[in-house]
Amino acid sequence: MNAIHLFPNYVKQCFISGIVATICFFIFSSCSSDTSTDAVVETEAKESAEIGTAAAMYVTPETEDIVMYEINIKSFSSTSNLRGIINRLDAIKALGVNTIWLMPIYPVGTVNSFGSPYCVKNFTAVSPSFGTMSILQELVDKAHQRKLSVILDWVGNHTSWDNVWMSHPDWYTQNSSGQIISPAGTTWADVADLNYNNGEMRTAMIAAMRYWINVAGVDGFRCDAADYVPFDFWQQAITSLQTGRSKRLIMLAEGARNDHFAAGFKMNWSWNHLTSIKGVFNGANPSSVFTSNTNEYTTVPVGSKKLRFTTNHDESNTALPVTVFNSKNGALCASAITIFLQGVPLIYSGQEVGVASTSVYNGGTIDWTANADMLTAYQQLLAFYNMSAAARKGVLVSYSDANIVAFTKILGNEQILVLANPRGSLGGFFTT
Repeated sequence: MNAIHLFPNYVKQCFISGIVATICFFIFSSCSSDTSTDAVVETEAKESAEIGTAAAMYVTPETEDIVMYEINIKSFSSTSNLRGIINRLDAIKALGVNTIWLMPIYPVGTVNSFGSPYCVKNFTAVSPSFGTMSILQELVDKAHQRKLSVILDWVGNHTSWDNVWMSHPDWYTQNSSGQIISPAGTTWADVADLNYNNGEMRTAMIAAMRYWINVAGVDGFRCDAADYVPFDFWQQAITSLQTGRSKRLIMLAEGARNDHFAAGFKMNWSWNHLTSIKGVFNGANPSSVFTSNTNEYTTVPVGSKKLRFTTNHDESNTALPVTVFNSKNGALCASAITIFLQGVPLIYSGQEVGVASTSVYNGGTIDWTANADMLTAYQQLLAFYNMSAAARKGVLVSYSDANIVAFTKILGNEQILVLANPRGSLGGFFTT
């Protein structure tokens, strides 16, 4: 059988360096706004004038075809703002992704705050440190020109203690003494818990989400802490946002509840896969990734997917892939398994150039010139994933082995074989 090397230089490196974990691949407007419900609804009426036909009619990818890219805005460029993202849109496109997820762009509260972007002071404003509404509109427009969708991080469970909604105390959860409280069972003292028994708050929340779709032209939301928000609200919100809209919204739940899909989400979180892939690189049986995959997909309806990753902004606070998976090549090996297994792949900004220090995401800036070989490997991995229907949509068949993660994906006459060896010897990736 003949095989064409997809990464000949990288394969050569595998043989020479004796790396810890290897895999080779073969081919067989303003920055703020009025936050009252009336003002938001009035703004919605201006949709055609604000974003025009192009943004309203932009076609988002099918869920099974999404390759997502999370952007930590502060670390992404030396300017730490939206303009820095606009300047790198061509590089983002070249990586092989088609959907950008922006971490929260809103003003951050100051009362009881430690600066988390998930401590939102105003749901309908762009933080002045990031730019203006007009710059966000430009980012979305230029992304769409490159066939890149843009979704916003949406924080629906809580607000900062100085959020403009605090003028409505009944919109918040209160204790028996009538005091507003932080989310129960958490240590999130910097935020106040929202009361989903209040219909006015729900209406304002949906109106605020609609605002970003109508005015900025965004294509959907990654919904933070979705497990903490009631099912019937997500169902109400997604139905309301999608009704009468020709554009198919991208809705991702950061949570693992089974009812997210019934509520209208097409993707939710896969922490279980991350746990299992870490375990495999720490000596667990490679088949554990298949066990985890099977368990997760027993509750996922046809047409929906789990979001799969080897890192994200939460993980980057403690450890990064080049550390977790023992080396650059180990990080690539873990990514190959994760990308091709059976979910929507997520790449976290900087992962593709092997960011090695957590300090980069805490006041630093990603060095885009680092590890050019690793960047090339990610580009080629994702290029193959995007061109192979079997890779994205094929039926998974797994094989048990004590050392190798081995599986095929089959769709019609196309079949790909993935062999990844986290134990240190050469693995492979084939199509026939």
